[in-house]
Amino acid sequence: MFEKRILIVDDETQICSMYSQRFSRAGYDVTTASSAEDALEIIQNTPFQVFFLDLDLPGMNGIELCRHIRNQYPMSIPIAVAGYASNSELTDCRNAGFEDYFIKPVSLTDLMDAAEHAFAKLARWEKNNSLPNK
Repeated sequence: MFEKRILIVDDETQICSMYSQRFSRAGYDVTTASSAEDALEIIQNTPFQVFFLDLDLPGMNGIELCRHIRNQYPMSIPIAVAGYASNSELTDCRNAGFEDYFIKPVSLTDLMDAAEHAFAKLARWEKNNSLPNK
C-alpha cells in the first residue's frame, strides 16, 4: 500500500492551514503550497496521489495546474475547490482532468469524504494492476 499524500494548493493561508490540520489529524501526509508554481516545484521531488486545488490562484490558475499534474501523475486524483461556479468553468475542470468540484465555503466533512473516496479508488487501481496475468 502506498503512503497517502495530499497536496493542498490555495493562496489563502488560513484555508491551507485548516485543511492541512484536518487531513493530518485523519492520518494523511499533507503538504501545502500557496501558488501553482510552488506546487509544481514540490511535485518535482515528492509524488502525491490526491490534490485539492483552488482554481483562482495568482499566476497560473488551478485548471492549468491540474493539466500539469495529470501529465506528470496520470493516476492522481485532483479535486477542484472554487470560490464560485459557472457551467463553463465546470466544463473546463472536467476537461482538465479534475475528479470532483467543490464550492467554497465547503464542509471539511465533504472534503474528508472526497479524500477517502479518492484513496479507495487508488487502492482499487493498485490492487487490480498488481494481480498476475492469467
